[in-house]
Amino acid sequence: MAVEAPLSKFKKNGFKIYIAILVGLASWFIYDGYLNKGFIEKNTLDYGTEDARPNGTLVFNQKAPPFLLAGAAALTVYFFMIKDRKLTTDDTALAINGKKTIAYDKIESIDKTHFDTKGYFVITHIAEGGKETNLKLSDRMYDNLSAVLDELVAQIS
Repeated sequence: MAVEAPLSKFKKNGFKIYIAILVGLASWFIYDGYLNKGFIEKNTLDYGTEDARPNGTLVFNQKAPPFLLAGAAALTVYFFMIKDRKLTTDDTALAINGKKTIAYDKIESIDKTHFDTKGYFVITHIAEGGKETNLKLSDRMYDNLSAVLDELVAQIS
């Protein structure tokens, strides 16, 4: 029986919050840097004269929005790239995001001492080339991880 653990809502909501913060900051800086006359007057040296020049705060508010919006766009693209990631256990192996596969016979041990308190467990397995490798899986990254752990323990035992 295959058990799936999709990307966690914690991680998805974190991306959405970061994107909203970046877009909100960009909007605020655009307003203050270009539209808010009081702010522009306050942050311009010698306002109303030919020698008027913006101070560092006004320059920052005028230059930062494209970078903030670019960051929000990059996070949005990355979010859409990872939103369908998942762990899958079947009869023969643990598949991570459909790319990396760890056969059950290659798993040496599962350390689940911190799973109840901190929400992660560590799989020690033999990787390609015979090297022993640790893989840490956290419930902050994947939902339904307890069902995956139960399936792994049942398959290993």
